[in-house]
Amino acid sequence: MPVLTREEAQTRARILDVHRYAIDLDLTTGDDTFDSTTVVEFTVRTAGDTFVEVKPATLRGATLDGRPLDPATLDDNRLPLTGLTEGRHELRVDAAMRYSRTGEGMHRFTDPADGETYTYTQLFLDDVQRVAAAFDQPDLKAVFDVTVTAPDHWTVLANGTTTRQEDGRWKAATTPRISTYLVAVAAGPWHSVRTEHAGLPFGIHCRRSLAPHLDADAAEILDVTRRCFDRYHEKFDEPYPFDSYDQAFVPEFNAGAMENPGLVTFRDEFVFRSAVTVAERQTRAMVIAHEMAHMWFGDLVTLTWWDDIWLNESFAEYMGYQTVNEATIRYPDTWIGYGIARKSWGYDADQRPSTHAVAPDPEAVPDTASALLNFDGISYAKGASALRQLVAWMGEKEFLAGINNHFARHKFGNATLADFIDNLASATDRDVHAWADAWLRTTGIDTLTADVTTGPGRWDLALRREGSRPHRATVGVYDRDLGDSRTLVLRERYETDVPQDAPESRPGPRPALVLPNEHDLTYAKIRLDDVSLETTLRGISGVPDPLTRAVLWNTLRDMVRDGDLAPADYLATAHAHLPEETDVSLVDSVLGFALHQIADRYVPAADRAAARATLTDLARDLIRRTEDGENPGLRLTAVRHFIDCTDRTGTLHAWLGDGAVPGGPDLDPELRWRALRRLAALGATDEAAIDAELDRDPSATGQEGAARCRAALPTAEAKDTAWERMFHDDTLSNYLFNATAEGFWQPEQADLLAPYVPRYYPEATALAARRGPAIATAAGRHAFPGYAVTRENLRLGDGHLETADLTPALRRQLVDRLDDLRRALRVREG
Repeated sequence: MPVLTREEAQTRARILDVHRYAIDLDLTTGDDTFDSTTVVEFTVRTAGDTFVEVKPATLRGATLDGRPLDPATLDDNRLPLTGLTEGRHELRVDAAMRYSRTGEGMHRFTDPADGETYTYTQLFLDDVQRVAAAFDQPDLKAVFDVTVTAPDHWTVLANGTTTRQEDGRWKAATTPRISTYLVAVAAGPWHSVRTEHAGLPFGIHCRRSLAPHLDADAAEILDVTRRCFDRYHEKFDEPYPFDSYDQAFVPEFNAGAMENPGLVTFRDEFVFRSAVTVAERQTRAMVIAHEMAHMWFGDLVTLTWWDDIWLNESFAEYMGYQTVNEATIRYPDTWIGYGIARKSWGYDADQRPSTHAVAPDPEAVPDTASALLNFDGISYAKGASALRQLVAWMGEKEFLAGINNHFARHKFGNATLADFIDNLASATDRDVHAWADAWLRTTGIDTLTADVTTGPGRWDLALRREGSRPHRATVGVYDRDLGDSRTLVLRERYETDVPQDAPESRPGPRPALVLPNEHDLTYAKIRLDDVSLETTLRGISGVPDPLTRAVLWNTLRDMVRDGDLAPADYLATAHAHLPEETDVSLVDSVLGFALHQIADRYVPAADRAAARATLTDLARDLIRRTEDGENPGLRLTAVRHFIDCTDRTGTLHAWLGDGAVPGGPDLDPELRWRALRRLAALGATDEAAIDAELDRDPSATGQEGAARCRAALPTAEAKDTAWERMFHDDTLSNYLFNATAEGFWQPEQADLLAPYVPRYYPEATALAARRGPAIATAAGRHAFPGYAVTRENLRLGDGHLETADLTPALRRQLVDRLDDLRRALRVREG
């Protein structure tokens, strides 16, 4: 499919003003296609030619100002509009459009639990053309009138409030001016919980089979929504710009959520059907806050072209974490979870060959295909970290004043990075333009190294910077507690600027631990002095602040990845100190890295079983420590990781037979499928047991669990069947593809899986070309043979990159995965 170039978009924006879309959809025409009629009212400023995007199953007809257009002129997704004269015009396009099974365009899903069908749109970044004809670029905003014909027992949701008409069709209220990628429809027999807040209708919606689970959490979800809504109105001068606020939890959603104005869509895993931790509830709250921030930054004010996607995502990421911290009282400090999990996503992405500037040069984003690749740890986590550093540097009051200037000047319009920086600069005496050049226009990650020297009655700290950015950092200084050598006490905490003019001299004896970036306010890798590193390895559990512990665990993680700390030392530190940890986010992240990276990839294959045994013992220690029931989230996390690590098949069979872990928790569906998947990977269960479990849980999640288990079975027949489903069954949905891929590659099955490694590269390439960006991304991320940590796998992959004609989405994934493989080989080989 031809992709829109930046130059084409700029040309079209100079020629056209788009005023209004009237989109009429009929979702009653069958299981494969739906009918779409679009009427576009626009003005031509300069006579000439252009095109409109539409990607139909069948283009039945099109007229321009009543004059028929030849459907045969449709070139893939472009319908030419030639001989346009200055003035107003009306384009009408009538088409049958295909439903999607990949989460793109109009996705259609039939719930195996009750047979009910649901459809919803996901039109980001350039998929509106799969649903309606459009001038599909973000700076051609228009108002939208949407009508939908749906089965009688369905409810239709859209960007504005919807009402059912006398003829049975649903009509959505006219939107304000929004971009084409933000149009949204969700239709089906939704279960809804509705309320009102601040004079606006609020609603949360899910498929009927999840109704009891949504009802159980409705009060919490709506409370978070109201608190964040009110907090944003304290921060922002512009009021919420749309007529309602619906949140729909939809099936088989590719992203975490999507900020459609007035109708945010979330993956429906956020409707928890099994036990979850406080950290997971906090993550859901953060995603709610993130998407709501987009109502202002992204929807009210929208980027002009996709090179500025960070303006949307970095802002919403920062605001999501900060606002949940400020607006709710039920969760711990959100920046702990951000620091230990989300920020590491940015660190990893920034060290790969595919890294890019937070705000890349326009030439680096020449078309929509290249833009799609930038939705990564740079645009989200690094950008949010940069904004957090900016707030620390210029002050929150000044930052918000600049943001409010930005909203006032560009509301219902479009803006660029230059606009954003100018508006921030208007609110401060700081040189924001220089800051932006240093932080937003550069690539890579800085490293701050602490050098500590001592003198009579004093100690000196020199912070060396490898990199080019200015940093405002907090230094934490700790001593050992004289009454308890296992505990560290804070001596002092002070702020400093890096680079320094000279080492800073502080009074007193040499500290046990000196930690730059104590509050994690800047974005940089940290290297400790030798004494501080030894203190961390031997006493990290004695650090009183969990956010400080998160910074230290991230430092150890980075050191392992860079070959500066032996994987065995990380495992030993985790084994010694994690049983004393109380923060669930920290435990989950440390155990996850220790299992999936260290045990399964970084240690030699001969040492893998011993590493897993260490982690099994650690998880068992955590289970024993939580028998008092005071920290159920920590116990649940320990049980999950025990299941993932253990080779003790008898224990897993006993838990499944009893339906519970001794002392709790009960094995809910999530834990049962997790245990069965581990047994499948170990060859300790079979198809009959998987079928029996699916009879217990025939839900969509159960179908995914069964797909993982079947693909994990260590038999030639199971592997061949799973491979055929992934790479040759183009009806396989995005979620079932992911589940099958997640089960397929098992580190214990290297010999069985070896023949599939060379098959992967050409077959993934063909699959990506057939099925599009979403499946291409999944094929590169989930189906990549990452556990084949061999020089031969690297040789095959590098050779394929050099010679194959790859779609951009798959190429980006392979570049990243092969770099991870190269790193794993370096760590493994010492």
